[in-house]
Amino acid sequence: GNMEEDEEEDYMSDLFIKQDVRPGLPMVRRVREAMQKEEKQKEANERSRQKSVKEEERERRDLVLKSALGAENKGFALLQKMGYKSGQALGKSGEGIVEPIPLNIKTGRSGLGHEELKKRKAEEKLENYRQKLHMKKQANEQAADQFRIRFKTKQEERKMEGDLRRSQRACQQLDMQKDIDVPKETWYWLEPEEEDDKDEEDKEDECRSSDLSVSEKLRILTAYLREEHFYCIWCGTTYEDSEDLSSNCPGDSAADHD
Repeated sequence: GNMEEDEEEDYMSDLFIKQDVRPGLPMVRRVREAMQKEEKQKEANERSRQKSVKEEERERRDLVLKSALGAENKGFALLQKMGYKSGQALGKSGEGIVEPIPLNIKTGRSGLGHEELKKRKAEEKLENYRQKLHMKKQANEQAADQFRIRFKTKQEERKMEGDLRRSQRACQQLDMQKDIDVPKETWYWLEPEEEDDKDEEDKEDECRSSDLSVSEKLRILTAYLREEHFYCIWCGTTYEDSEDLSSNCPGDSAADHD
């Protein structure tokens, strides 16, 4: 408290020892701190004074509005002359209002249309926010759809690649059983493990075959297996002849076998 501040300072205390000992500095700092303190106090007093003036104003107004009009009020005196009694409803047959119409007092400094404008701006802001949310939701849904499509496409590609490998393996076995030593096209059989000394011709063949997509290769190779060996990779069966194949195999694509 103030008592402690007025007391003599203890020059052996930590507080004093830790202070900056450069000449004149502690004094300047102390004066500055005192001034800042005074400034803050002034602001606080001003605020409380302003508040109290506003509060007093409101209290006075509320008191006047709550108290009923007396005979000293000219308008009330006129009503009384016409036979009106306090607490009675207005109108010829007493069907009017009893309580006066309440006052909606405007205390702010803003113009009359300001509240309406504020309300409209708030509504616009809310509407913008809703639109943004809606757009974000749509974007998320689209992204999810695209992901599903990509995922489905990836799955289908993987399945086709698997079917192509099975076809190549089957083709190699069936060709060899018929003493065919060289595949009709290099890619008809599974690629042997990478060899360093590949012939130039093999490399050219490979370039040609890589122009074809997996689905094209699969279509060409499965057609070759059916015509040459009466074999269907999806049935996993070698049929007797083309008639047996066409009457017992559901079709020449994976979709036909689902």
